[in-house]
Amino acid sequence: MALSRSGKAGPLSDLIVVDLTRYLSGPYCTLLLADLGARVIKIESPGNGDDSRYVPPIVEGKSAYFMSINRGKESIALDLKNPEHRAVLESMLEEADILVENFRPGVMDKLGYSADVIAQRYPSLVYGSISGFGQTGPWRDLPAYDLVVQALSGMMSINGHPDGPPTRVGTSIGDLCAGVYAALAIVAAVNERRRTGRGGRVDVAMLDCQAALLESHYMRHHVTGEAPGRVGSRHPLITPFDTFSCADGHIVICTVGDAMYRSLVKAIGLPELAEHPEYLTPNDRLNNGEALKRILESHFSTAGREHWLKVIGQAGIPCSPINTIPEMSDNEQLQARGLFVNLESDGFSYKAVRTPVHSQPGGYDPDFAERAPLIDEDGARIRAELQNATAA
Repeated sequence: MALSRSGKAGPLSDLIVVDLTRYLSGPYCTLLLADLGARVIKIESPGNGDDSRYVPPIVEGKSAYFMSINRGKESIALDLKNPEHRAVLESMLEEADILVENFRPGVMDKLGYSADVIAQRYPSLVYGSISGFGQTGPWRDLPAYDLVVQALSGMMSINGHPDGPPTRVGTSIGDLCAGVYAALAIVAAVNERRRTGRGGRVDVAMLDCQAALLESHYMRHHVTGEAPGRVGSRHPLITPFDTFSCADGHIVICTVGDAMYRSLVKAIGLPELAEHPEYLTPNDRLNNGEALKRILESHFSTAGREHWLKVIGQAGIPCSPINTIPEMSDNEQLQARGLFVNLESDGFSYKAVRTPVHSQPGGYDPDFAERAPLIDEDGARIRAELQNATAA
């Protein structure tokens, strides 16, 4: 082999990924593959590299955003319009298991790397593409970002409070979800190749992925004829399953079924609500949810969050404070699970969230310090690997 395997622990440590992605959806997909052990070689344009290298916050001249989603990868700078550089890429594709790109449909065709060309020249290669609307359909050539697909999919129409405007989910769920689905489909295609010896094409659209996440809302619409709307933090079909104010802040409480509801009201000191005719069945509670919430919040106003969380938790009812991001980062459960990874790069370090997958055997070291590459940092070494193989 010209290109060596990663040498890292993990179930994908025998795979080599050529990464032609940028921004978020594609790099998040290849980050998942890298975290699971694959050797990921990121192809960047000479000079500026991936545009996400310039997204703030910038620390000592480097984007923490870029580092967090490109850690554990290698970088080589190639101009894909330069014949010599194309030859390097093509030598890499001869050795690689996976190619991932997230250009707009048609860009790879213009570069001479269409799906048909890839299949003919590299028949064992799994070729993954992520785009806004996919490789087919009347919208395939349109540009898309996370906010666009959140809006088009209906995601924003169900997010927010009833008296407020449609609201974007507070993270780039369109990009991230597409990256997760793409990684899953790519690993499935690799498994299929083990049986057939042939690679395949993975076509993931951000809009498709957003619609898939709304499966239960789609079902409800077609069963009832209604258009699901914004309900704030409460569950649209179950009550009480919501945020509730206490004397010093808010908590969330989740009850499912009659037994859990009755345990809740008895534990908090309102046993009369257990058999109250307006709240007797799940449907009664749903129809009278606002009145029930007012009663509960009036009662919760007599004590603080810690008191109620202890009382409700001891009754076996799922409940939680509403953490800030700093509070989440200090969470003892997440720390015990090794969710946070140390990033280091030429003089500064910080933490990021690692891929939340644990597998045995072949997991990864939670204390392993990873870094993101500089532009073309690994270019000379990768070229040397290819040249040595040619000379041999």
